[in-house]
Amino acid sequence: MKKSIQQETLEALIGDQALRECRAVRVDGGWSLQGRIGLSWRPVRSRREAVRVWPSLTAVERFCVKIGLKQLVVEL
Repeated sequence: MKKSIQQETLEALIGDQALRECRAVRVDGGWSLQGRIGLSWRPVRSRREAVRVWPSLTAVERFCVKIGLKQLVVEL
């Protein structure tokens, strides 16, 4: 199983400026957020979901602003 980043961990990494690259990618049902750790991209997960899915890019943007992410790449 592919490793993922817990939502709380993502917030801490961004707050500490340890994670600088994030991207939104299209998945079934909406959009997923991924963070780059080392050479690999890891999806953001919530407590209940293996991969957190947002219904729209607007929802992803609201989440990113809330956690303090300054830059987001969108991959179509």
